[in-house]
Amino acid sequence: MSSVRRIYVEKKLPYAVRAQELMEEIKSYLAIDTLEQVRVLIRYDLENISEETATKAMGTVFSEPPVDFLYQEDFPHGEKDYVFSVEYLPGQFDQRADSAVQCVKLLSSKEEPVIGCATTYVLTGELTEEEFKRIKTYCINPVDSREAKENKPLTLETSYAEPEDVRILTGFTVMPEEELKALYDSLNLAMTYKDFLHVQRYFTEEGREPSLTEIRVLDTYWSDHCRHTTFLTELTDVRIEDGFFKKPIEDSFNRYMEDYKELYKDRNDKYMSLMDVALMAMKKLKSQGKLQEMEESEEINACSIIVPVEIEGKTEEWLVFFKNETHNHPTEIEPFGGAATCLGGAIRDPLSGRGYVYQAMRVTGAADPRVAIEDTLKGKLSQRKIVTGAASGYSSYGNQIGLSTGLVDEIYHPGYVAKRMEIGAVMGAAPRKNVVRESSEPGDKIILLGGKTGRDGCGGATGSSKAHTASSIETCGAEVQKGNAPTERKLQRLFRREEVSRLIKKCNDFGAGGVSVAIGELADGLFIDLDKVPKKYAGLDGTELAISESQERMAIVVDAKDVDALLAFAREENLEATLVAEVTKEPRLVMVWRGKEIVNISRAFLNTNGAHQETAVVVTPPEKENNYFNSGISFYTEEAKNKEQVAKEQRERGLTVKDKWLKVLGDLNSCSKKGLVEMFDSSIGASTVTMPYGGKFQMTPAQTMAAKIPSLKGECDTVTLMSYGFDPYLSSWSPYHGAVYAIISSVAKIVASGGDYKSIYFTFQEYFKRLGEDSKNWGEPLAALLGAYEAQIQLGLASIGGKDSMSGTFQDIHVPPTLVSFAVAISKISQIITGELKESGSLLVEVQAEKNEYDLPDYDKLKANYESLYEVMKEGMVLSAYAPGGFGIAEAVSKMAFGNRFGVAFEENLTEDDLFAPAYGAVILEVKAEHFESLLKKGLPLRLVGEVTEEKVLIYKDMVINLAEAQKSWETALEKVYPTSSGVKEESINTGIYHSSEEKKIYISKEENKKPKVFIPVFPGTNCEYDSARAFEAAGAIAETVVFNNLTPENIDESVERFVKGIKEAQILMFPGGFSAGDEPDGSGKFIATAFRNDRIKEAVNNLLKQRDGLALGICNGFQALIKLGLVPYGEITPQKADSPTLTTNHIGRHVSKYVYTKVVSNQSPWLRKAELGGIYAIPTSHGEGRFVAGKEWIERLFAAGQVATQYVDFDGNPTMKEEFNPNGSYYAIEGITSPDGRVFGKMTHSERKGRGVAINITGNRDQYIFESGVEYFR
Repeated sequence: MSSVRRIYVEKKLPYAVRAQELMEEIKSYLAIDTLEQVRVLIRYDLENISEETATKAMGTVFSEPPVDFLYQEDFPHGEKDYVFSVEYLPGQFDQRADSAVQCVKLLSSKEEPVIGCATTYVLTGELTEEEFKRIKTYCINPVDSREAKENKPLTLETSYAEPEDVRILTGFTVMPEEELKALYDSLNLAMTYKDFLHVQRYFTEEGREPSLTEIRVLDTYWSDHCRHTTFLTELTDVRIEDGFFKKPIEDSFNRYMEDYKELYKDRNDKYMSLMDVALMAMKKLKSQGKLQEMEESEEINACSIIVPVEIEGKTEEWLVFFKNETHNHPTEIEPFGGAATCLGGAIRDPLSGRGYVYQAMRVTGAADPRVAIEDTLKGKLSQRKIVTGAASGYSSYGNQIGLSTGLVDEIYHPGYVAKRMEIGAVMGAAPRKNVVRESSEPGDKIILLGGKTGRDGCGGATGSSKAHTASSIETCGAEVQKGNAPTERKLQRLFRREEVSRLIKKCNDFGAGGVSVAIGELADGLFIDLDKVPKKYAGLDGTELAISESQERMAIVVDAKDVDALLAFAREENLEATLVAEVTKEPRLVMVWRGKEIVNISRAFLNTNGAHQETAVVVTPPEKENNYFNSGISFYTEEAKNKEQVAKEQRERGLTVKDKWLKVLGDLNSCSKKGLVEMFDSSIGASTVTMPYGGKFQMTPAQTMAAKIPSLKGECDTVTLMSYGFDPYLSSWSPYHGAVYAIISSVAKIVASGGDYKSIYFTFQEYFKRLGEDSKNWGEPLAALLGAYEAQIQLGLASIGGKDSMSGTFQDIHVPPTLVSFAVAISKISQIITGELKESGSLLVEVQAEKNEYDLPDYDKLKANYESLYEVMKEGMVLSAYAPGGFGIAEAVSKMAFGNRFGVAFEENLTEDDLFAPAYGAVILEVKAEHFESLLKKGLPLRLVGEVTEEKVLIYKDMVINLAEAQKSWETALEKVYPTSSGVKEESINTGIYHSSEEKKIYISKEENKKPKVFIPVFPGTNCEYDSARAFEAAGAIAETVVFNNLTPENIDESVERFVKGIKEAQILMFPGGFSAGDEPDGSGKFIATAFRNDRIKEAVNNLLKQRDGLALGICNGFQALIKLGLVPYGEITPQKADSPTLTTNHIGRHVSKYVYTKVVSNQSPWLRKAELGGIYAIPTSHGEGRFVAGKEWIERLFAAGQVATQYVDFDGNPTMKEEFNPNGSYYAIEGITSPDGRVFGKMTHSERKGRGVAINITGNRDQYIFESGVEYFR
């Protein structure tokens, strides 16, 4: 008989958002019209859970009575229904199951529950077997999931076989070539056969046979992903073919060779390679005494520059970090996990340098996601599946860890069907005094921090280094590991502590390569005990422990005397920490497993990075006849054609200027991506200076992300800027020009944002086809890098970091030659310019970027323009600015107009070419008419573009486009892929404002306290504690954040004691936002609510509220916890009932991040004492489960009692169901409610995300003075 208990949980029909979404996807995308209904249930299998605990968990952990049905053992369904279930592959991290276990342990810390999860789908309708199979294929990605058995297992306990000893490759050193080649082929290595021969020679010299672990370690350590072997291949013979554009490429190559000879004279260890070309500009500029801000150290995981930071008028020296990371291979085959770990990996690089990562940018490349599913290439996921899954993965990870994503863009080109491009770029910072840079010394200890190791990460580095084939998706499953964002958040918290940071001598992050690379790079001599590496499960052998990629882990070097202190600090942050290695004097990498030595390799051999590779290179200049700059608009669906041919075709088709204009706005590389961008939290950290979409209507896309340096105390005036540049069509025509204008575009965007171009540093992302042995293939990246080198030298700016990926090939399809330029600059809040048009009557002018006969920039004029622009912007002459791109002025000005819905009357002397021609390097300015002459006197090459008008139209000669029509064309292209609307009927609401009567005045505390103490609990997944503490401290309170430690039963008991003590000493209880336990199992705030139902904590809360007149506040995830506990609306901790109000999934079925307008509609809460009754406030919102739902009786009762405190409203202050203003679809537009006496307040929008210079491109009053009101209550 089975010892397993099974339950199913299903959303009630009004809340079954995922089921409704899937139904629509199957009917529209799979074209299966006979489907009548889809149901989605979460299946839990439970073992080792007592009856009492299981009963408690049913209505708290596993289900929520107001919105869920719960079925035990089986669920009702029709005999003809089609049923199947999906579960993760064994070994994959399952956040839902993990969170469920953690929640159950809170109910009974002595139990050791085992929980398995699956998703069950029920399909109703007349389906053929082929249609049922297609639906299952659509729902199951074999890389990470499988169809689960419907029969209940006898047990969930897994028995793992004892692994065998690591195999010794007997006879390897004397193996004849034929046998050696057969062995090489059988091992499926990423290294070349030449590398394999190199390994044979080494072990012959060592006089012993290698272990299989040593071969796998070398394959991982030398992989292209880890050691850039393609980029380090020697270029022995470079030939540039004849053609019109040969001269500029040849000139750049000759200039490079001159610098090469100058910088490397008398050095025999240097040779020409793609890596050397990539680094040459930086080396040259550094030799000239430039790049003074660049920090140099042994730790090179991220770029870092030294920056003077202004905080409350005082200057501090900080390190600013930036890094770009790709996860192209993992995301192609498992989009959610691949994209999530792309961001996780990007974060860990600056984090390893002790930088706190505070802002991210996501730039991706895809083929058209709108194509029919039947057109998907064999062996591939559909583009739609990839783009939507990747967006969900990256946003899920970033939103959970608490990282503001300031800019998101997706680039479309048919070549990316070969392999997706998934780039995450991040900004980090730390006070320089907190960062110690020391070398590892013999006797130093190495501590492993963070997550456990499993075999799900084996092959991450080597897999990323290979081209894809049709069978990749079936064979690469083990190479893709799921991320665990809450664990990485713990690492961030730990490293942000000064007392911890200063103990770390050196650090490396675990990514591709696992122990072998992360620890292997920390010192020349190392002794690593693999038996001490924490494992997810038993059965792992020494090879798996050595090479498995592991997310959310760090290896740190500390002095032996500091080990105990470091381990104690880690425990305080609820983080596992284990001593696993020691630095040795002898320069060898040694690993032992089960007491046996399985790796012993000399550092000198490791550092060879494999056999020396050589290749000849042929650069083919672009064709003059198909010049990108003379061709028609490079629409996604059209090949570039010469101008005359395009004009002729347009005349034949009757295309007017208006047609062309609307087509430009609707092109995939121009259209709105708001439905994508809103999935990413863009306001956390209270430091976002420019939101991704600006203006009253939040419709002008920002080209640069800007954020304040993340100081824990005080207001900071120093701002970092980051932009990107890249055009796949330009690069496909000419990799050289593509790289030049990628850099110029990224610089122009910084300049348009008010930045000083001279302060810019770059980091590049190179992504090319698999180069193989074809010398012409090698010419593409060389041409691109020569273009980048030329632009850097001419501008006097350098790239000080980058990432290369050279595997963008699927059979005979290749990614476009890709060099993405990320530009970083330092500025001040007062100097930031945004892109949305500001006022009617102002003029639009273009600062033109002149080109020479080779269609390359006139660098001297460009630099002069940018220098002058910086000055006039500082003088306040520029209202708004935008850098046009491949679609020219028409596209740029339209986007500037959308944000505040101004019209534009264009100058009639502009030609169509002027409107639509690529304009990289130019900047469009909005200026007051009286400033136009002053700008001319600055010597800027200005061209008058038009005038801003109040009338919402775009006028050019006899063309008139209503702005609403233009915006619709811009918004429509990707609406079915990344929707901005759920399609739910928008109802009008008529509710009033509650005025407290004389008998019911605002509650006032009987206990006076000039500096009330705020208790802020921090759970796994909490991420708004810093913002909340800062807001309370600025209001005059003392904030105490306390981490809940649940690593062991003893830790749970200790945490309960700390919480009880902290609540007893506090006057205010604050539940901050976040994703407690990842909003799992299947619902937000459950972990917090479960913890606070502990009898002792519950008693402390009741005492605070009922005996001591205390206050409680919950924002976002905190509101979700309050409502699940019953603190709102009941005012006390009480079980949820089937009719209790609650918060559930947003109507649109995804996370929504934007600014909304909320109105204060009740004056009975002390939390709103300083807010204006009827006042309207612009507050950021960021959540996936914020829809307030309740029955009619409850709604009427809440309004009548004045417990509805705030509502979502439109610009006129009317409560509304329109998703533009009420993004989650809350009933009666309810945003926040209180307890009956008003002392407990729960709200969804993030009032704590405020500060000087925050969201300057958003209009409206930002401060509700909630925190000041809460503090004043006690005075």
